[in-house]
Amino acid sequence: MSKLTKDDLDAASGAPRDDRPYIKVGMSSCGIAAGADAVFKVFKAESEKRKIDIAIKQCGCSGACHAEPLVEVFAEGLPSVVYGRVTSDIALRILEEHVRDKRIVQDFVVDMPVRR
Repeated sequence: MSKLTKDDLDAASGAPRDDRPYIKVGMSSCGIAAGADAVFKVFKAESEKRKIDIAIKQCGCSGACHAEPLVEVFAEGLPSVVYGRVTSDIALRILEEHVRDKRIVQDFVVDMPVRR
C-alpha cells in the first residue's frame, strides 16, 4: 500500500486545493499566551490598509510551543515558510519583505515545509 499524499486526502474529502497566498497564525492556547492574537490583528489590519491581497487565517497547535507565536506564510513565487517568535514588528516585516518584496525574512525562519 502506498503512502497517501495531501492531494489524495483532498480528493477523498472533496476539498479543493487552495493555492492562493495566505498567512496562518497559530492560535492555540500557547500561541495566544505568547501574543498570537495581537499578531493576527496586525496581519488583518495592515494587509487591508496596504491593500495586500492575501488570506489571513487562524490555525491550531503545531507542537512547537517553544517558538510561539508561529506564522506560516505562503506567497506566490516563494516556498512556504514558518516563522517563529513573531511579534507585531516582525509581522510588519513579513508583510513588507516576504509578501510584498518576495524576500524571506531569514532571521525568524523555523521551518520550510514542502507543499504538495
